[in-house]
Amino acid sequence: MKIDGGEMLIRGLVQQGVREIFTLHGGHLDAIFQAALNHGVRLIDVRHEQAAGHAADGWARSTGRPGVAMVTAGPGVTDVVTGVANAYLDCVPTLFIGGAAPLVDAEMLPLQGGIDQLALMQPITKWAHRITHTHRIPDLVAQAWRIATTGRPGPVFLEIPADVLFKRVEETDVVFPQRVRPEAAPAPPPSAIEKAVALLAAAERPAILAGGGAWFSAAAAELPAFAEHTGIPVFANAKARGMVPDDHPLGGRSFNTLAVLAQMGVPGPDVVLLLGARLGLFTGGRSAMMIPLAARLIQVDVAGEEIGRNRDVELGIVADCREALRLLDAVACVRTWPERAAWHAAVQQARAFPSLMFAEAVTRSAAPIHPYQLAHALASTVARDAIVVADGGETASWMDMAAEVHGGGQWLSHGYLGCLGVGMPFAIAAKVAHPDRQVVCITGDGSVGLNFAELDTMVRHGLNIVTVVNNDKQWGMSLHGQELIYGKDRTVGTALGPTRYDLAAAGFGCHAEHVEQPAELVPALQRALASGRPACVNVMTDPSVIAPVTQMLVAGAAPKPGADDTVRMPYYGERKV
Repeated sequence: MKIDGGEMLIRGLVQQGVREIFTLHGGHLDAIFQAALNHGVRLIDVRHEQAAGHAADGWARSTGRPGVAMVTAGPGVTDVVTGVANAYLDCVPTLFIGGAAPLVDAEMLPLQGGIDQLALMQPITKWAHRITHTHRIPDLVAQAWRIATTGRPGPVFLEIPADVLFKRVEETDVVFPQRVRPEAAPAPPPSAIEKAVALLAAAERPAILAGGGAWFSAAAAELPAFAEHTGIPVFANAKARGMVPDDHPLGGRSFNTLAVLAQMGVPGPDVVLLLGARLGLFTGGRSAMMIPLAARLIQVDVAGEEIGRNRDVELGIVADCREALRLLDAVACVRTWPERAAWHAAVQQARAFPSLMFAEAVTRSAAPIHPYQLAHALASTVARDAIVVADGGETASWMDMAAEVHGGGQWLSHGYLGCLGVGMPFAIAAKVAHPDRQVVCITGDGSVGLNFAELDTMVRHGLNIVTVVNNDKQWGMSLHGQELIYGKDRTVGTALGPTRYDLAAAGFGCHAEHVEQPAELVPALQRALASGRPACVNVMTDPSVIAPVTQMLVAGAAPKPGADDTVRMPYYGERKV
């Protein structure tokens, strides 16, 4: 019997446990679509290829397993580039499949051809490959999967020209690999484990900073166990937040809590265990904003080239985070660990600082609604196991301060690309992966415009997601940044209108709410969650309130008289030139 390339591709994906693919139709892909139909693989067709890419990324973030997106040739591939780049910078395991014009039509100016799609994808993927022989599709799918999920995770791209995909070959000539991934992950040597435990045990203020390496190594059980046995607080980035619940006695919430400690004048950690977290912007870079310069660093990462980036590391360990945690815990369990009550109290105080700082905002009774008031109301209304997606510059930061995250994969937000518009695609993926749980997406009125049509995707696929728009009629971080740097009379290109996103959402078939008064807020959110439909809650908020993150990012950027060898920039501060 003869089978085509679409059948081979779907069989290879099903073998890896794939039952969902995010896509947008194009004729180049029809052989795959038909095979998916035959095998019961669900195709979640979106309204823009960028959304398909972000959804594959969001699937991996919410499940810990690779996400798959499939796009057509030419504009389909160029449209998905932002989604691929976002996954690449955040080391998220994803597989992107792109159609292409027939090989035999090379240099003939065919439809949706004429560009080197591999050259486009190579700088933003771990591996990009063009399949040129139909019978090779299954083993190259296996190769792509192995590359995406081993070592440092990340996106891979497979291009399949139409003549390769639609060709039929004898099934007996096709090899379907049975073992794709290695059975064991790399473990650290015992000597490194002993040294790490000794450093942590001797510390007065030890801290664990968990990143994507902890989440994607499936260390959801090992991380809290080690923290509890040692009494070491855990702080997490967006990919790892919730692995130790925010309300756990040792839960330090996000990395931002470390910055709060510094603002409170409390000495920060003196020994830091970095678990799959890179030393970049979100860990303070080379500054002492989060990690004191005198702190001794232990860095565990599966990618050896990451160890020592930006900061000297006392002990670097190249290993899988779960394997490292298992061995660390085994050694830690035979020790007696100090209580460190003062350090724990300081962390808890810093963790609660935003709620104290904005206590008055939460009780505001007159319009306009304070943005933290909105974030607090949403956090207080959703279920404990809800998945919260935060999108937007200032909007995501308000939600970061208010949210209570109680499990891994329950907090999805921005990373190093700083890419707006991820919210609704991330939420779609989370709801597909977890249909029985509440999924809410809070987004700024700037970022909501980037993938607003995905409300239609939610309606067509019966994805009852609640999208909450923080509508302050502006690109908040941008406008506030201009005000802080140049003055309130020098804002340009940053204003938006009082758009009725709720009415537009109703046109797609969503439950719609419009909120202007604080007293209306919680009832509107409750109605949206109970509606049993995709919902949009359009909340008019105070445009004058500047988020702390904006003040921090533009600090030092205002023009000042002084030396000519410095330059001051939004988001990056002052730099020597």
